[in-house]
Amino acid sequence: MTEKPRAADPGSAGSAPGGSAPAGQSSDEPRVVIRNNRKISEAEGSDTAAADAGSDVPAEGLVQDAEVVVDEIEVEATPAAGPEPAGPPVVDAPAEPVSGAGAPALGAELEALRAELDERTRDLQRVSAEYANYRKRVDRDRGLVTEQATGAVLAALLPILDDLDRAREHGDLVGPFGTVAEQLTTALGKFGLSPFGEQGDPFDPTRHEAVAHQTSAEVTEPTCVQVMRRGYQIGERLLRPALVAVADPE
Repeated sequence: MTEKPRAADPGSAGSAPGGSAPAGQSSDEPRVVIRNNRKISEAEGSDTAAADAGSDVPAEGLVQDAEVVVDEIEVEATPAAGPEPAGPPVVDAPAEPVSGAGAPALGAELEALRAELDERTRDLQRVSAEYANYRKRVDRDRGLVTEQATGAVLAALLPILDDLDRAREHGDLVGPFGTVAEQLTTALGKFGLSPFGEQGDPFDPTRHEAVAHQTSAEVTEPTCVQVMRRGYQIGERLLRPALVAVADPE
C-alpha cells in the first residue's frame, strides 16, 4: 500500500512561528506554499534501519529518487497594510542666535552699510540743493532776459512819449489824436512802464539828472522845481532818469 504523507512546507522552513514571513520577504507580498507527495515503498522501516546502519548498498525496495508531485499551490495573500499612523508633527527648530566669531563680522558689516547709507543720503541732499539753486538761477535769468528785451523795446518808444508830453503841455492832444495817445500810454503801462518826475519832488540823484541849480528860500531841501524830461522805469529798474532843475535852500 502506497502512502502519500504530506511533506513539510518548504516555504515555512525559515519562517517564524505563527505564519510570519521569512527574513528578507516583505509582509505585503503574497506567500506561495507548495505541497508535494512522494512515493514510499512498503519496506520503509527496513530502509530506515539500513540507513541507520550506514550501509553503502541501498536496501531492497528503497526509493532512490523521491517523486515530488506538485498537486496544489496555495497563494496566501496577506492583508494589505493600512496607512501608517501619523507621527508627531515636525516642528522646525528655532534658529540659533548668531554667536561666537560670526557676531563681530556681522556687526562690522552693518556698520559699513550704515556708513554707506549716510553717505548716499548726503549725496542726495547735496544734489537736491544744487538742483533747487539751479532752478532759481534759471528762473531769475529768464526774468532778467525778458525784462531786458521789454526794456529795449520801450526805450525805443520813449522819444514818442516825450513828443506826446510836449503836445499835451501845448494843448494839442485833442480829438482822435488825444485818444490814440492815451491808448498808447495805457498799453505801455501793461508792460510795467511807469513815468516819474514831477515838479516839487525831492531831488534824488539816483533817479534825477540835474541840469540846472539855483537857490530858493521856499525850499528846505534840494527840490525839483522844473522838469525838462520825465524819467521812466520798469518795475524797480530805472530805464531813463528825469532831467530836472534843482533849487537848493539859501
